[in-house]
Amino acid sequence: MTSRKRLSICYAAPGQNLLPSAGPTRNVLNVANALSQWADVTVAFRSICEPICTGQYKVVAIEPRRISMGTAKDDNATRGLYPWQHLLYCRTLSSFSRQQASSYDVVLEKGWRLSGYLLDRFRRNGVPGVLIENDVRFWTEPLTNLEGIAKYILHSTAHWVAGRSSRRAPVVIAETQELKSMLVKQRELSPDRVEVVGLGVDHALFRPGDQQSARKACQICPDTICLLYVGGMDEYHDLEPLIDALAAVRPPSVELHVVGDGEYRVRCEEKARRAQIRLRFHGHVPHAMVPQYIAAADLCVAPYRTSAFHNGLLPFSTLKIPEYMACGRPVVSVPSGSIGRLIEDQVSGFLFPNEVSSWVTFLGTMPSREQLARMGQAAAYAVEPLGWEKTAKLYLEVCEKLIASKSARQIWT
Repeated sequence: MTSRKRLSICYAAPGQNLLPSAGPTRNVLNVANALSQWADVTVAFRSICEPICTGQYKVVAIEPRRISMGTAKDDNATRGLYPWQHLLYCRTLSSFSRQQASSYDVVLEKGWRLSGYLLDRFRRNGVPGVLIENDVRFWTEPLTNLEGIAKYILHSTAHWVAGRSSRRAPVVIAETQELKSMLVKQRELSPDRVEVVGLGVDHALFRPGDQQSARKACQICPDTICLLYVGGMDEYHDLEPLIDALAAVRPPSVELHVVGDGEYRVRCEEKARRAQIRLRFHGHVPHAMVPQYIAAADLCVAPYRTSAFHNGLLPFSTLKIPEYMACGRPVVSVPSGSIGRLIEDQVSGFLFPNEVSSWVTFLGTMPSREQLARMGQAAAYAVEPLGWEKTAKLYLEVCEKLIASKSARQIWT
């Protein structure tokens, strides 16, 4: 690392509330924690749903407001906002950038609906910034009524703002090569301004554990083949094909356990109830207990609905899959995007379409628990090189190059 002075960095996530159990929030916090070894880091969320205690970095709210945990379904801070509310929030972001500009050497902005907007505000106040993008949002809903048309207009407006703001960012970090290609094509970004930096894994938390004691703690039968899903139930994560396949095959020794919540949970529960299959919903659990549930499993699932993504391609870097694997568990997921670089089919997991027919075939030839345990060892080995410290170092290198280029411009102008 460079020996230059410690930078003061603001890592802003204007489209997120601080909800530590949510994957996108953990992404930001894990980078901030690792980055704080070499820089003075402040993390800024729109609001704080659940306070956290840390001596490594500072946490602030862009728009202080009280949000009860009962109403905080996830960390998406802009879901359901009306156009006027978006405009008011943009004014808040402008005010935040003016007030905080003198406090930071560089700003990182986590991508959201209006990606790059906050960076543009800070740029106008003399602070350079880097956009960290994790998705390119495409319209996938039918235009069948006035409500749908209105939503499409709002989506198109946000897409235009994000595209214009992204092109003004001097550097954009994409989580995958697939996402870089989409950013270059859809937002017309110059390829040489887009760096690819993948996500890490918290190996101190996600590591292999004793299955027998984990099952006892989680009240899971010691003799069953346990399939586990951890995460949200929404348009991007689809458990229904697996539920339908379990109902069709009815493997006597297989149980599905689900940790998490989401807007599709009710319909998944209803489908499972009607089918009378062996499925248990655990709901939200403390984040520190998630590795214990993974340790209790034989096989973990990441059932993405590829039709919800442009051209059926997952552009982002998934966090749940390497965390499953770091706990020594093989994973079933879809052969799309960067997932094929994480999971080696039939070695550290299984890759096939998230469709009923594919699940029926798989459940009909379910590997033994011993086979799955051996695959879990291969999975843990495969993700050993992934770490948040590596991700943070690359972020810092990008920031230092940006600061150096700004200084050079000031000398010559």
